[in-house]
Amino acid sequence: MRIEVLKSKIHRAKITQAELHYVGSITIDEDLMDAANMIEGEKVAVVNVNNGERLETYVIKGERGSGMVCLNGPAARKAQVGDIVIIISYASMKFKKAKTFKPTIIFPTPDNKLP
Repeated sequence: MRIEVLKSKIHRAKITQAELHYVGSITIDEDLMDAANMIEGEKVAVVNVNNGERLETYVIKGERGSGMVCLNGPAARKAQVGDIVIIISYASMKFKKAKTFKPTIIFPTPDNKLP
């Protein structure tokens, strides 16, 4: 049996941009991606703490060290600049491995930098 478990989480990042007229996705500072063990193209869930909106999209690399967290395309309607979001990715694995798997969780500073 395989189950889906939490793989990575960026907890409480701040939206820095929302680009409606862009092909969808979420752009994330590459430093945050690396720290959270996320890769470009990875499917993520984005949960908006400010308004309760939830969406699924995929990650694209943002400029390293920029602190960028930008919702693109239709997802831009789900958040405003300054909103706080949680970005979550999951992995499918065998039940036995899932019982001992440890996810990567990061807590960026208020300006989306690594502490």
